[in-house]
Amino acid sequence: MATRSPRPDAALPSPPAGPRAPYAQVKQHLKNRLAAGDWPPGVLMPSEAELVAQFGVSRMTVNRALKELQADGLVERVQGVGTFAAQLHKVSATLTLRDLHEEIAARGHAHTTRVLLQREEPASAAVAQALELPVGTPVFHTRLVHLEAGVPLQLEDRHVNPAEAPGYLAQDFSRLTPTHYLFQHTALWRAAYAIEAANASADEADALAIAPGAACLVVQRRTWSRQAAITVARLLHPGGRYQLEGQFTP
Repeated sequence: MATRSPRPDAALPSPPAGPRAPYAQVKQHLKNRLAAGDWPPGVLMPSEAELVAQFGVSRMTVNRALKELQADGLVERVQGVGTFAAQLHKVSATLTLRDLHEEIAARGHAHTTRVLLQREEPASAAVAQALELPVGTPVFHTRLVHLEAGVPLQLEDRHVNPAEAPGYLAQDFSRLTPTHYLFQHTALWRAAYAIEAANASADEADALAIAPGAACLVVQRRTWSRQAAITVARLLHPGGRYQLEGQFTP
């Protein structure tokens, strides 16, 4: 039998008024509570009627908020039953993170990997900050070169929180990408990106078979579970071999 969060909704304040549309306020309030773990995966959430009464909005407004949360992969709606907090693996599937192996395979090319480094080491100040750990905490570190049809496409420098992926260092990353492993063995909740241009250092240029100082595209990526940071990765791509693409529909 489905159960609800032990915290009664009647005791919670409504979201603060603001310039956002009413449906957006309802959506953000529910999203914040989901992120806080107030409704664990699979738990039945408040009904549309309860949300209408709580926020003083129309049923259409509540329905739109729930539809958008469903489109984001954060909830599941079962007709005649109600709305449930989504299982974490379904949340993970909605994030725009792709395994490089899949991207290369989709182009009909072979993907291979060279493992340059795979070890446990103390977290530096920068890594500790990124993973939200004390300086010197043991972390997992891998450094790989990904090749498309034999041509280096990406230098991946990754640090992993052992508490979130204890089996990470036991993997054969010449056969399995770190991204694929982490997708399968962690409860991914959110991700953040930063993109910048950089010139390849001598070591980076050697790994990617490009000239020292060549223009590169750098993607800094961090991921979290609901409990902690999972990984931070620096993904370096030769500028002439890689481009970012996207689509937007208003």
